[in-house]
Order: sequence, then C-alpha cells, then structure tokens
Amino acid sequence: MRIVLELLRIIFIFGFLGALGWTLIEGVYTINERTEKYSWLGGIGIFMFLFVLYRNRFQFSGWYKGKGRKKLPKRITSTFIVMAMVLIISPLLLGLF
Repeated sequence: MRIVLELLRIIFIFGFLGALGWTLIEGVYTINERTEKYSWLGGIGIFMFLFVLYRNRFQFSGWYKGKGRKKLPKRITSTFIVMAMVLIISPLLLGLF
C-alpha cells in the first residue's frame, strides 16, 4: 500500500510542480512564434529539475521506506541541473536564429 501511495505522490508532485513551472515560463516562450516551436525543450528541462529535486529531497519525506533510497551523486546532480538550465534557455536562443 505504501508503494501505491508513493507512486500517487510522485504523480502529484510531477504534475502539480510541472504545471506550475510550465505556467511560469510559458509567458516567456510566447514572445515570438519561433520560440514557441521549441518550448517543449523547456518542458523537458523542468522535468529534469523535478527529477533532481525528488531524488535529492522529496523521496526522503514520503511513505516508501525501502531499500535504494539515496541521493544522486553531486556530479550527476550538477550535470542534470546544468542540462536542465540549458534546455530551459535553448528555446530563447533557437528562436533568435
């Protein structure tokens, strides 16, 4: 039962925070038509941020208490964060060309 509750929690976290993040940056991407075409890259970046946030913070406050709960290594965390920032900024840069 705890696993099902944790899966529902993950779906809620990614759905709610993903929608919130998308709402915040959607207005920036609607500046011009070319930027709008690449806005899906920003969505991937938001989900990468949420993945890092879940693995390093939220998984320790949930219902699941089984094995395999550990933080991402610092190098992977920083790599994912940099990749997410590049993905979020890339529609703006691609829209210029």
